[in-house]
Order: sequence, then structure tokens, then C-alpha cells
Amino acid sequence: MNLKKMYLKCIILLFLTTVVSCSSSDDDNEMGNWVESSSFDGDSRGNAVTFVIGDKGYLVSGYDGDDYLYDLWEYNKEGDFWVQKADFQGTPRSGAVGFSLNGKGYFGTGYDGDDELGDFWSYNPISNTWSQKTDFAGTPRYGAIGFAVSGNGYIGTGYDGSELKDFWKYDVAADEWTQSIGFGGDKRKDASVFVIDDKAYIGTGLRNGSYQNDFYEFDGNTETWTRLKDLDDDDEDYSILLTSGVGFSLNGYGYIATGESSGITTKLWEYNPLTDTWEDRPNFEGAARQDAVSFSFSDKAFVLMGRSGSYYFDDNWEYRPDEENDEDD
Repeated sequence: MNLKKMYLKCIILLFLTTVVSCSSSDDDNEMGNWVESSSFDGDSRGNAVTFVIGDKGYLVSGYDGDDYLYDLWEYNKEGDFWVQKADFQGTPRSGAVGFSLNGKGYFGTGYDGDDELGDFWSYNPISNTWSQKTDFAGTPRYGAIGFAVSGNGYIGTGYDGSELKDFWKYDVAADEWTQSIGFGGDKRKDASVFVIDDKAYIGTGLRNGSYQNDFYEFDGNTETWTRLKDLDDDDEDYSILLTSGVGFSLNGYGYIATGESSGITTKLWEYNPLTDTWEDRPNFEGAARQDAVSFSFSDKAFVLMGRSGSYYFDDNWEYRPDEENDEDD
């Protein structure tokens, strides 16, 4: 082989080696990172309720393995610290729901160890007080989901002795409930929900011991439901069949994390509403769990609390989708 051909061959080999090296490096740098934040100052627990008002997150109620709880805590995301607030004035409980509207938090339903509950309350962070509102109009229940879109609150699904699929709209100004019809999905309890651009996305959960695979978008402006791509897709090679997971949203994407699926999990899935597609993201870096909760702010999102069997957690983790994954930070 002459020198010119040998030189050309070396250049080609060097180029190919560089391309493979760069490609491998890019694959290793997976985006999405979990960073542990200030642990919760109160008792460890699962099945609590959270809502966000402005730049503060609020956590109330839950179960710690011995007692049903009623304490309320405020989380400051910028200072990364907790402050205890006025105790909830109703029956201690777990498995309730909450949402925020017009600068106030709303909280209701749940289970007190003996009965399903249907009372409904409002929390005012300015006066640090609770006020009882008109009882939830559906049957008393726990394991439901709650969210706020288009200026109204909604509670639906859950368990009152059997799984449910009804949804009810709460009018804040009138303090009254009306049934919202049109949901074509299956009955379920312990589903997940997140809100993106004033639309709610609902899926997962359990019915008669079976994981539910249907996934829906709810538009509060028109009160219409749209069925989206199922949560198990052989063509796309993913399966998000679970219960007691946690949903949250950040930067225009939705997420479902942790939960129980033939065993508790640390999985994290990211949903793109523009393409109706899911992507597997770096696993939650805390211990596997179910019955966790989340805070979703405009610039940050957190997953916290929950349980693994009879062990209850008090840790708090921030998810940063634009950082490279680093399990050692």
C-alpha cells in the first residue's frame, strides 16, 4: 500500500472513532436530574394532599402507619424550608384530594379509618384559617383525584365501596357543586392527574384489581373529554400501568412517577401533549414508593413523602429536566 492510501485510511479510521466516541458520550449524558431538597419537618406519611398557592406549597393530612393526620405545612421553594401552619379543622384523614383557586387551597373527601368522607374545606394562606364549604355532592369517597382548570375545581373517580368514574365541578363564587358529564373512561381509584395549559390529563389507577390503560384530556372551557393514546403501546414499547403514582407538570410537559405496578417502582415517565407521546426519563432517585405527592410550580417540581409497605417517608426531591442526570449529586 502506498503512503497516500495509508494516510487516507488512517484519516477515515480516526474520523469513525471520533464519531462513535461522541455518540457514546451523548448517550451517556441523559437529561433529567433529581436533587434532594429539605426533608419534611413533620411526621413521615403517605396519602397526604398538596396544593400550590403562588410560590408556596402546602401539605396537609395523610397517614403515618398509626394515626390519621390533620396538620398543615407550608414549603418555601426558594429558601427550601418548611413552616407549620394552622391545623386542618375537620376530621383527620388520608386519601383526600386538593387543588388551589383564586389564592386559596381547597381540600376534601378521604378516609378516617372507619368511614369515607365527603366534607369540603377552604384554606386562606393570608389569614392562616380554614373554612368549611358545601359538602362534596358525589358520594363520600377516598382515592379520588382533584384539579382546577378554567376557573373551576373538579373532583372525580375514587372509591366508596366500589370504584367510581363520576366527576363533579365546584363553583367557587356560588359555593356549589354540579355534575360534569362526558367522561367515557373506566371506573378507578388511585389514579394520577396533571394540568398543562389549563387542561387536565388523567390516567392510571386500579379497577377490580386491574391496572387501567386509558388516558384522557379534559378541557374545562368546553367541558369535553378526549381519549388519547393508551398507556401501554407495543409499537412504542412502553407500559405505564400502575396505581398510587404521582402526577405533576413542568415546562409544558406532564410526568407520572413512582407508584405500584406488581411491586413499588421508581419509574418516571414524561408526556408531551403536542405529540401525545411518552418518554422514559431518569428514575426517581429516592426509594421506591407509592402514595407520594408533588408540588408543581412554574419553574420547579418536587416529589415527596409516600410509603413502602409499612415504612413511611419524609424526604423531598426536586426534578430538574434540563440538567444532565447525576446520581451522585
